[in-house]
Amino acid sequence: MYAIDSMLLSNKMPSCPVATTERHRKPSLAILALCLLISGCTSSPDRSLQGLTNAVDPSLRAAAMAAESNHDYQGAIQHLSTLYQHHRENREIAIALARNLRYAGQGQTAADLMQTTLAEDARNPDLLLELGKDYLAADRISLAAATLTRARDAAPDRWEILSTLAVALDTEGHSAEARTALTRANELAPDNPVVLNNLALSEAVSGHLDKAIEILEHAVDLPSATAQTRENLALLLAMKGDTRQAEKLDRHDLSEEMTRANTQIFQQWAKDLR
Repeated sequence: MYAIDSMLLSNKMPSCPVATTERHRKPSLAILALCLLISGCTSSPDRSLQGLTNAVDPSLRAAAMAAESNHDYQGAIQHLSTLYQHHRENREIAIALARNLRYAGQGQTAADLMQTTLAEDARNPDLLLELGKDYLAADRISLAAATLTRARDAAPDRWEILSTLAVALDTEGHSAEARTALTRANELAPDNPVVLNNLALSEAVSGHLDKAIEILEHAVDLPSATAQTRENLALLLAMKGDTRQAEKLDRHDLSEEMTRANTQIFQQWAKDLR
């Protein structure tokens, strides 16, 4: 599950998706890539709307902040749409609206909004970053990579741009370039959970399973460790055959039903590896 800000590439699934791929019985990097790219859950508190000035319709601003914080993305979209109608020149409002559209599964609509906003500020790295995320959410990977490359060129030392660009590069099969971007992102933001998550999964997709596990084992020991980090580590441990530890990690965050389902798949994977 690659992370782009506080969300994954899709937010339709509530937890680690191993159990949703039950038809796949033998562990492989293809399974890992499938799990990483099609599923999702929230993993850390959503970015607030603190960037919006208090002078801009404070009641609507507060309502939008509360809705996004509570994962009520449709409610946030409603409030932000009203703000946007009155303040189309405000970049922060446009980005916040696009972000919540993306969270609500409307990646292409979000991208269309960002394209309109970029027409007046074509080199703005914040707008380009959001547009790149929107393209990723809409599964338009080539456009995402091109857009995020523009964002990197405009702001080469922004860890979030580098990390998100790496997701697009990995998805296109440019693993070495992705790891270069993630290594630089990790230098700029050491022990950042999003960067470590994506760096580990990039290593795993490239076949470096032990290194990926080492990175995530470090990540889960950090105060910033999230459910997403633990679930991804469980998946990688299961692929290696350590089903006991994978099940232990699953129980930390998942329901009993989901844990049992995942454990059955983990055990089958272990048999296939013998």
